[in-house]
Amino acid sequence: MGGKGYRAATGMVQLGRYYEPKEAVNLVKDASFVKFDESVDVAVNLGVDPRHADQIVRGTVTLPHGTGKEIRVLVIAQGEKENEAKEAGADMVGAEYVEKIKAGWLDCDVIIATPDMMSQVGQLGRVLGPRGLMPNPKSGTVTTDVASAVKEVKAGKIEFRVDKTGNLHAPIGKVSFESDRLADNLGSFMDAVMRARPAVSKGTYLKSVTLSSSMGPGVKVNTAVFR
Repeated sequence: MGGKGYRAATGMVQLGRYYEPKEAVNLVKDASFVKFDESVDVAVNLGVDPRHADQIVRGTVTLPHGTGKEIRVLVIAQGEKENEAKEAGADMVGAEYVEKIKAGWLDCDVIIATPDMMSQVGQLGRVLGPRGLMPNPKSGTVTTDVASAVKEVKAGKIEFRVDKTGNLHAPIGKVSFESDRLADNLGSFMDAVMRARPAVSKGTYLKSVTLSSSMGPGVKVNTAVFR
């Protein structure tokens, strides 16, 4: 099924054509050929050299309609902050998770920590860093206001960071979302990417934007609308 379905989906996308955002969203939805509710992802290629610290593009954005994915949030905190995190809807809370992670546990999507716990959490850098789970003040995941941080993540706040090859990847919803909602989420994400442009970036910053479902073909988006 997969091969035939994928070929049929690919045949719907015109080679060499750049689609307007709403057209691209509709095409990704139409080209979905699997029975489960796929994630819709955006891939952005940027004209930066991430080997230089001043050209690393990173940031956070709260998607207006969320990602459609249930995000499992762990808060590493003690005392009163534990209660605040639980009341805000954190899935797991407690300082004991530092030891659990050392022992191999990693069953969460986002980790939030209070500043006083970072001396312990810092020891987990080798495990959490490569998986993008390390709490960071810049992304709002090291904070004393754990309640707000938990609510923002649950509402659809995502973090993005350019990889070694100058690419960014992010989920912007599910195939089942209405087209308008996916287009809104795409617009919010691209606004954040454009605002994160490094001051030293010369030449073309936004090289390409491609939209796809988890299993579907890539659809190239007209970048001019985001500039």
